[in-house]
Amino acid sequence: MTPLRPGHPWPLGATPTARGVNFSVVAPLATRVELLLFAHANAPEPQQVIALDPLQNRSGDHWHGEVEGVGIGCCYGYRVFGPLQPGRHGFNPSKVLLDPCARAIAGWDVYRRSDAVGAIPNTASCLKGVVTERERFDFVAAPRPRHSWQRTVIYELHVGGFSRGTGSPVAPELQGTYLGLVEAIPYLQELGITTVELLPVMAFDPQDAPAGRQNYWGYSPISWMAPHHGYQHGRDPLQIRQQVRQLVTACHQAGIEVLVDVVYNHTSEGNQAGPTLSWRGLDDRLYYHQNARGDYLDVSGCGNSVAANRALVRRLILESMRCWALELGVDGFRFDLGIALSRGEELAPLDLPPLFEEIEADPELADLKLVSEPWDCGGLYRLADFPARRMGAWNGRFRDDLRRFWKGDERSCWPMGQRMAGSPDLYGGQPAGPGRSITFLTAHDGFTLADLVSYDRKHNLANGEQDRDGDNHNNSWNHGREGPCSDPAVQALRNRQLRNLLSALLLAPGTPMLLMGDEVRRSQGGNNNSWCQDNPLGWMHWRPDADDLALRRFLQRLVALRRQLAPLLNPEHPHAEAPSTGLAPGEAPQRRSDLPGQLWRHWHGIELDRPDWASWSHSLAWSLEDPQAGPLLWCGMNAYHQAMDFAVPPCPSGWRRAIATDLGDGEDLPAEPPPWTAATLHLEGRSLGLLVASPLLQGVRL
Repeated sequence: MTPLRPGHPWPLGATPTARGVNFSVVAPLATRVELLLFAHANAPEPQQVIALDPLQNRSGDHWHGEVEGVGIGCCYGYRVFGPLQPGRHGFNPSKVLLDPCARAIAGWDVYRRSDAVGAIPNTASCLKGVVTERERFDFVAAPRPRHSWQRTVIYELHVGGFSRGTGSPVAPELQGTYLGLVEAIPYLQELGITTVELLPVMAFDPQDAPAGRQNYWGYSPISWMAPHHGYQHGRDPLQIRQQVRQLVTACHQAGIEVLVDVVYNHTSEGNQAGPTLSWRGLDDRLYYHQNARGDYLDVSGCGNSVAANRALVRRLILESMRCWALELGVDGFRFDLGIALSRGEELAPLDLPPLFEEIEADPELADLKLVSEPWDCGGLYRLADFPARRMGAWNGRFRDDLRRFWKGDERSCWPMGQRMAGSPDLYGGQPAGPGRSITFLTAHDGFTLADLVSYDRKHNLANGEQDRDGDNHNNSWNHGREGPCSDPAVQALRNRQLRNLLSALLLAPGTPMLLMGDEVRRSQGGNNNSWCQDNPLGWMHWRPDADDLALRRFLQRLVALRRQLAPLLNPEHPHAEAPSTGLAPGEAPQRRSDLPGQLWRHWHGIELDRPDWASWSHSLAWSLEDPQAGPLLWCGMNAYHQAMDFAVPPCPSGWRRAIATDLGDGEDLPAEPPPWTAATLHLEGRSLGLLVASPLLQGVRL
């Protein structure tokens, strides 16, 4: 028998020691815990079962023990026994449980999700934790880029899909892997983005999907510590953490930050009828919100809701964040349905959620970028008042209002002006501060940008759910034909709208986020919920045609232009509104601030200082003016179907025409913007123009 010592309750998980490995797991209500050691990943039975003594191997809520003679690479699991109560779920000693703090997972070749349901033993088909090193990331060799929020441009991508597809520049054996993404980094550098946001890379359950399909996006977590095995090159579970470090190191050395999309609001275990994989078998009353009858409460749409208000659950989430930030080196997190983590007992919303307070008080997490969805499936939506001081939130109103304006909807002009001013109507009368508002047009969830201008409705039959899944309210427009179209007029209009949308996104205050492939018109055939599409429908588009390449070039220059104008477009201090020009009916003028360097924002229509906020208006213009130097920027937006001539304010230093989306490829955003001396700018229907004061572009090539 392998010698067992008392061990220690901390650290959680499996930690190599001088004599062997210290195991520690939280199971507050358990009456008995067994540690199972397996000879290898696919072993059908444990090689040894070690009973943890409640007197020697328990400290409070923690069961622990130091096992001599084992080490890195050891495969293990737990059986947990406890009292069963009518209407309660959880303790099921027929199931081998995965350690929530395991840094790597083995057994994927034999794993069957269905065996984790019911009372039949799953020993032969369970997942096992793997003992790994616990080393810290080498921040000396690859320091964090630490881009300011003011200059940050996020690019959301899928690790398994970005390097795959016909024409991929990545070696075939590396496509769809962490190392494959390393090879694709030059593409991201050329695009000019500062930050990648990776869809879930924590281990998830591919089998949590309709029959015949796989869970592709990864919003079905099976572990919050271990990297997902499906993106690994090779099969050795001990190599997966190092491959994640290689990816993060390469990104840092290329000046790119890495954010990971984390799913702490629910797990793959679903409701009380779901599989017992880990958390449920350790103590479902601790980890999940339940009512008095023991029924799971669900604001995630996935069957359960994690009780992040409870101390032991918070500690596990914080341990996960430290694992990824300090051991694997990532630069921040995007919290899926993050506002759900602010709910307390009986799902009551909390103004001071303890999890967010602890995150913000942790000095080792102080330099991370934190982003969240401000909504959950229970109807909670907190944008401006998101209850975390350092956390930015996805601005869904920005997405919707920009789409509505360029589609030509009624009553869209005033909301569009608010979005281009930093959404003061959503943030208590002042624009959102840097890092607080994540602005976007598209994300993994919904239409791609190309599909947004090509489809009036979703086309999700391929998902196997009779087209019931996915959002029905997309604010999309097919511009006359549903789907692919060879009509030159329709194609030209769609291409112009793509430029209008991207220009408005990159010219607005906030932190812009782009979706993988939007720059090359990646299409999902109108599927706005491709979560189970691990095929070319969900992969990157690597065979661009001439129009695709033209849009990519436009976006590259647009990102470079934003970088050049960042202090104006996304200022540290909000711009002052020029009196009487940007006011809604009955709104009082804002008093001018005396902050040094603060600019005035003027609102215009086709005439200077005369914006048209009427419900039927489809045109808007704005300018930024320095009190001494005069106008620095002027932007006109014509979402009407007919051309308009916009009056342009005189610029003492001279204008340069930076953007004109109604012009042809290369002229729409030239590398060297030409001078503009006319008093008006002609904008064709559904087009955008931007003039920039000459000194701001002096010696600049976009």
